[in-house]
Amino acid sequence: MKPFHTYLLRCADGSYYAGHTDDLETRMAQHHDGAIGYTSTRKPVELVWQGEFETREGALAFEQQIKGWSRAKKEALIAGDWDRVRELAKSASGNGLRQAQPERGGGEPATALRQAQPERAGGPTPLAEQVLHGDAAQQRRAIAKSITLLESTRPDHRAQGDELLTELLPHSGNSLRLGISGVPGVGKSTFIEALGLYLIEQGHRVAVLTIDPSSSVSGGSILGDKTRMEHLSVHPQAYIRPSPSGGTLGGVAEKTREAMLVCEAAGYDIVIVETVGVGQSETAVSGMTDMFVLMQLPNAGDDLQAIKKGVMELADLVVINKADIDADAATRAQAQITSALRLFTQHGRERTWQPQVMQLSALKGTGVDAFWATVRRFEQQQKAAGALEHRRRHQSRAWMWERIESGLKQDFRQHPKVQARLAEMTADVEGGALPASAAARQLLALWRGSPEETSTRRS
Repeated sequence: MKPFHTYLLRCADGSYYAGHTDDLETRMAQHHDGAIGYTSTRKPVELVWQGEFETREGALAFEQQIKGWSRAKKEALIAGDWDRVRELAKSASGNGLRQAQPERGGGEPATALRQAQPERAGGPTPLAEQVLHGDAAQQRRAIAKSITLLESTRPDHRAQGDELLTELLPHSGNSLRLGISGVPGVGKSTFIEALGLYLIEQGHRVAVLTIDPSSSVSGGSILGDKTRMEHLSVHPQAYIRPSPSGGTLGGVAEKTREAMLVCEAAGYDIVIVETVGVGQSETAVSGMTDMFVLMQLPNAGDDLQAIKKGVMELADLVVINKADIDADAATRAQAQITSALRLFTQHGRERTWQPQVMQLSALKGTGVDAFWATVRRFEQQQKAAGALEHRRRHQSRAWMWERIESGLKQDFRQHPKVQARLAEMTADVEGGALPASAAARQLLALWRGSPEETSTRRS
């Protein structure tokens, strides 16, 4: 039986990367080629330890143990000093190992598994430590706690969240971020499960952030997308987090960007953001991901409808799902959308990538491999042109201004003078005693502490 390998790499910056594979030679060649996010920026790398296991489960379990080890414990493993390993651990960590022989190598697999986290000199907080170095169970809980902390509106939680993000930020940015959007019922969740399972088979770790619409009446959300991914949601190499939109426009949640960084720091090298079911204008996800994928249905409209969709001109890839139901309709839709995209590229923003249109069936799993091949071509082309780095820099700047605007709005609402007059002036606006523009100007003057006249309401 072909053995499975757990291996440990030492990166150029002194950090370690742990992974597992059933083809070590190919995996090492992929590391050399810089195909994996984490080690691609830390070359050259050296294979300092590898061990063989009879099953993939055994190799994965030992990889996860190594991920939670201290630097001293990893160095004892490299030296083959098992007494020292046991001394540093509460229990032995053999876990069915048959052999462990240090060997030299370099590079990274095209499909990175769990990315090793660099050791920190300053000592992270316990929550950050568990996100970065915890075992599988600890890390999963820590990711959930971190995202909940970041989504909290309590001032003390926001301060803690800022500290956490600052600690995790150096370990983020090593994933491919995919935004997937489309109308309700297009099959986003079914497609993401098929894609996620396919990527895991290729050796990736997949995080999925799903956004559920919040009720405008009750304010609640069902958060049911996870139930549609019954196989992916229980896979140890996947993490799914549903979040409410909370009234945020654009198809995403307020803290989706922050949640992506947490997942990246935890070693997930593919992060997928599934938006709420969108119409023509929900485009925020394109401003926080590396590639924006728009899903369409056959018979979803004519050429004019395709052109009218503002979300269409931002798409890097358009996927026509459920193509197996009506092949002729899917082909017509592909032609219409291709024509519309050609018009956008002639009159829209300059692109280094020509948007593609393809057909697939998520339910039957056909076309998923072709989809991923297209995504990889996009990633390679964007990296070669420097467009991916430029896109992320622009997104970080936009994120900063978005947070500034959100903070200003919150500060305005919490200002004592504004709170003292807000209810009264709202009643005047509703009753027609004061124009809305005048009320807004006066409230803003109170917030700024401006001497502008604020008593123009009718008696």
